[in-house]
Amino acid sequence: MVSVERWAEIRRMHRVEGLSIRKIARRTGLHRKTIRRALASPEPPRYRRGPRPSKLDPHREEIARLLREHEGITNVRIRELISEDGYQGSKTILDDYLRELRPVVCPKRTYQRTIYRPGEFCQFDLWEPSGEIPVGHGQTRRGWFVTAELGYSRALAGALIFSKQAADILWGMGRCLRRLGGLPQTAVWDREGAIAPQGKPSEPFLAFCGELSLGWLILEAADPESKGALERAHRFMRTNFESARVLANERDCQLQFDAWADKVNRRRHRGTRAVVAERLAQELAVMAPLPERMPKVHHRLTTRVPQQPYLRFDTNDYSVDPRFAGRRVELRAGQREIVAVALDTGEVAARHRRSFAKRLTFTDPAHQRELDRLRGARRRPSEPDVELRPLARYDRLIPA
Repeated sequence: MVSVERWAEIRRMHRVEGLSIRKIARRTGLHRKTIRRALASPEPPRYRRGPRPSKLDPHREEIARLLREHEGITNVRIRELISEDGYQGSKTILDDYLRELRPVVCPKRTYQRTIYRPGEFCQFDLWEPSGEIPVGHGQTRRGWFVTAELGYSRALAGALIFSKQAADILWGMGRCLRRLGGLPQTAVWDREGAIAPQGKPSEPFLAFCGELSLGWLILEAADPESKGALERAHRFMRTNFESARVLANERDCQLQFDAWADKVNRRRHRGTRAVVAERLAQELAVMAPLPERMPKVHHRLTTRVPQQPYLRFDTNDYSVDPRFAGRRVELRAGQREIVAVALDTGEVAARHRRSFAKRLTFTDPAHQRELDRLRGARRRPSEPDVELRPLARYDRLIPA
């Protein structure tokens, strides 16, 4: 086999200088057959070594079977299994082979690039901070943020909640929509338990969307890529919002998040290469306006006021006007306050600021005064007054 240099020289002499094969043979000393092969070959000569046997050869079929039948099986586990069948090769050989074989046997899912129209979609999800949130009284509590991101502008908003119940999540949705300033065409959710258990929208969620004339889209199970924009925002929250941040209580946490989101919404987005606030203005121009009053979403509980006039919600006891003892009331618990309303007359029996700390008792001073008054009125009549005489008089009557 001639070298690449000699192959190129032969072709130059024949095609450029116009030499015949005989003259080229005289000049180079090569055989005419070698020269003819060099002229006939369109590619430079390469040394090709014959295939060498590999330690993987006896196990190739078994490796392919494991990949087909066990989705997501790791290289380490495959090596353990084939080592039991006699594989003695190194980890590197197997990893290199699997790197080429996996895309063939288990082709990866492909995605189409999504293009959003202004005001079309708003993605919603829950994001859990890595640490618990201070809630006062020396306590901390696990919390979540209902997060929302508009598809076109990538404007971001969030609302802090302390449970995954429908009332709290829907309140968070409403707060996020108020922060964004408009009503999109469709709300995108995954199969969150209070929103769409088993892929079917829940009645509270449908009622919320119906009052707002808001469409909905429930994603398939285990499909986070369908709301990838918000998933990336969650990673940014983890690395940027949480880092080196001190929180005083739940209200301070919400205020700091709002300020952070406002700052983020003024930046140039890396994906869209546009300023978020500028694209948000374009979206708000085509989005429906929000209603003056958002749908009311509360925790509702109907109960009878006990003789000890306190009602319990979320492990806390809240005082009730003792005049309503024995009467049925509806307890309405929102994110800011707790209200008890008498079912027979509609009177407000109690109103307290809600606390997210646990196992506490809250007594309204007015309720305590009324309780003291009622207890005083029901007390037995006092004993008759008895004259109290000085002890000196008894000393004179009783000789020493």
